[in-house]
Amino acid sequence: MATFLYRLGRTAFRRRWLVTLLWAVVLGGVGLGAAQAPAAGDDGTSFMPGIEAQKAFDLIGERFPGSDAKGANARIVFIAPGGEKVTAEDNRVAIDELVSTAAEGSQVDSAVDPFKAGAVSKDASIAYATVTYKVKADDLTDASKDSLEKAIEKARGSGLTVEVGGTALASQPAAGGSAEAIGIALAAVVLLITFGSLAAAGLPLLTAVIGVGVSMCAILTLGSALGLSMTTGTLASMLGLAVGIDYALFVVSRYREERAHGHAPREAAGLAVGTAGSAVVFAGLTVIIALAGLSVVGVPMLTKMGLCAAGAVAIGVLVALTLVPALLGMWPNAVLSRKVRKTGKRGGGTGSRSGSAVNGGTRWARFVMRRPVAVIVLSVAGLGALALPAGQLEMGMPGDEAKPTSTTERRAYDALADGFGAGFNGPLTIVADVRGATDPQAAAAAMADQIKYTDGVVSVTPPRFNEAGDTALFSAVPATGPNEEATKDIVQTIRAERPGLEADTGATFEVTGSTAMNIDVAQALKDALVPYLAVIVMLSLLLLLVIFRSILVPVKAALGFLLSVLAALGSVVAVFQWGWGAELLGVEQTGPIMSLMPIFLVGIVFGLAMDYEVFLVARMREAYVHGERPGQAVVSGFRHSARVVVAAAVIMMGVFSGFIGSGESMIKTIGFGLAVAVLFDAFVVRMALVPAVLALLGDKAWWLPRWLDKALPRVDVEGTGLTSQAQAPTPTLHEAHPRESARTF
Repeated sequence: MATFLYRLGRTAFRRRWLVTLLWAVVLGGVGLGAAQAPAAGDDGTSFMPGIEAQKAFDLIGERFPGSDAKGANARIVFIAPGGEKVTAEDNRVAIDELVSTAAEGSQVDSAVDPFKAGAVSKDASIAYATVTYKVKADDLTDASKDSLEKAIEKARGSGLTVEVGGTALASQPAAGGSAEAIGIALAAVVLLITFGSLAAAGLPLLTAVIGVGVSMCAILTLGSALGLSMTTGTLASMLGLAVGIDYALFVVSRYREERAHGHAPREAAGLAVGTAGSAVVFAGLTVIIALAGLSVVGVPMLTKMGLCAAGAVAIGVLVALTLVPALLGMWPNAVLSRKVRKTGKRGGGTGSRSGSAVNGGTRWARFVMRRPVAVIVLSVAGLGALALPAGQLEMGMPGDEAKPTSTTERRAYDALADGFGAGFNGPLTIVADVRGATDPQAAAAAMADQIKYTDGVVSVTPPRFNEAGDTALFSAVPATGPNEEATKDIVQTIRAERPGLEADTGATFEVTGSTAMNIDVAQALKDALVPYLAVIVMLSLLLLLVIFRSILVPVKAALGFLLSVLAALGSVVAVFQWGWGAELLGVEQTGPIMSLMPIFLVGIVFGLAMDYEVFLVARMREAYVHGERPGQAVVSGFRHSARVVVAAAVIMMGVFSGFIGSGESMIKTIGFGLAVAVLFDAFVVRMALVPAVLALLGDKAWWLPRWLDKALPRVDVEGTGLTSQAQAPTPTLHEAHPRESARTF
């Protein structure tokens, strides 16, 4: 492996213009394909096949054609001034005028008058009108939106308070934007501090952006054929940028190190790709395993997101192995520090490879190794305490109730809850299959009556039949809100009544609707979390076993990851579910954690955690293989890698922290969870727990049974096979590459 990558790095350095041109052609080709590709449409795939709410939703679409249309909607809520009623003549005229104006829109399918539909609260202080459109929210024209907004403003001018929920006018959070810009700016600052060179700081950013560009354009090009979209590519964009910077960072750092050891630029590039590049390959494989493992969850959208992100990571690896050394070939001295470029010296030659220089990484490693037991106890106890709230994790799908009160969607939600009850915002939809009943009408009525008297149900609408008369549809409004535990109990109670009703009527029913769907999805994802963890941990254990040829090192890596991810989940629960310190982050409404968030957290953090593990421990393994004692090998690993691993972790924390400022609760939760997870894993587990455990284990850390050593394939991650190929170092910077010495960014 190392020998092949060594040759690849030297070839890319020598054929730098050809390699750069090839990547430019690839980027241009997929960019052209993305520009000409048709927009990806709905592929008709169910969100989560197999759960009851999804099966019921699919049955409604089959038996009630057109009822599952995904057209945009606007629920316009009217609140009368204090002491007045919406039924007062002036208020009623204003409401009727708004409904009439809205109905005239060219894209409007229907506009329901609240007075004709009975959508007025008992005290007549609140009413709502529903406007439905023929097209999805993304396809609404600006003219349609402007027309509705002007009608709303006119109604507000009459003295009514008017708020709007639904999808038609809802603010759509853009992926990336200022958050990614902040992350990239922070990355540039960290890289500049780490390397002391604008070129060294800019190169990882440039190659990462190129990699993300290729990935996203490829997703858009294949979008129509494979049912992909920009939403599907959100995870690919985030992770592609993250690992793209990390992988290029490690190769550039190793190149600078090899130059400091006295090697010529081309040789240094080959050695950098052969050693750091080997770690990049296996780190990338662990991330790909984690992302591809999302397919075991059983959510088609998650599977697509995981596979797209895995492809982006693979492209990031290829960029680091080929484009990075090619660009180093164009500016071989520009990535060196200003001091080295100015003096023309590169260090003490190969004799300094084992290194005796003392830096921050060396001092920290020695500090930890002097008191390993205390470090282990404090680290495990601290992370364990933070992980405790994770046992109370409640998952759901926050809606308008989780938005800030400054948004009209949140105010509309609160007004409807005040006027019609907390459960009005999350009604349950019951679909009854009455084909087996002798009297379909009586069977549906019996079901509706039974459910009506279920504890916690406020009201039930009369059953509505399809044209064939074999399926009935009715709604049940619970007394509690969509994300309350009591609502989950009501759904379970209704479903528990099914066997008796089926026996009495000969018909069957299923419960769906947004509330039931969220409950079922949350439970299914919660059940899938442990199998997902098991799959990615076991596969990655095997991969780490091959890399490090050790039993205990991979086990330690996996256990450390579990500690950090559970601590991160516990922190998310404490802040976003319990409300501890929520006001500091601008969280106005606490409640269940978004159902997809724990799966995302586990997958992304596992990939980044294994990145840090491979890059840090690979240098320790390299030093150990080259003859250093276990303790000294740990110190050597920190001397060479700690600064770069810390820089990579700070960059990731900066990127993820940028999303905490989002007004969307879901994005804020993901950003916070990922940021604290990287903090715990990089700085507590990898920088403290890992050296402490290795200090206690000594030689046992690298023990491997002989039979297993013979059975495992050998991959030269440490670069042992490169020793004989390394060229003798040359004495000065300018002699190494005289024509390139003046080239800088």
